[in-house]
Amino acid sequence: MSHLSAEQKKSIFKEFGGSEANTGSIEAQIAILTQRINHISQHLKSGNKKDFSSNRGLMKMVGQRKRQLQYLSRTNLTGYRALIEKLGLRK
Repeated sequence: MSHLSAEQKKSIFKEFGGSEANTGSIEAQIAILTQRINHISQHLKSGNKKDFSSNRGLMKMVGQRKRQLQYLSRTNLTGYRALIEKLGLRK
């Protein structure tokens, strides 16, 4: 239930993973999670403050993205810095 169309996912995989078939790259996974986090954040800001199940899902996704970013920073620091810059995280 990611609310992303197949075309949007393919473009994200192509941009961050190198090709549409490279769905397992850590950069592509982080980019998909970031898109989902942004979507749910907008849902909660637009008058759905009491949607606690979406809020719990959002917190789980934020934690998962945090763990994946920590892994990427340990294994590929330059790739981590480039991804943070590209996604606009940690301003």
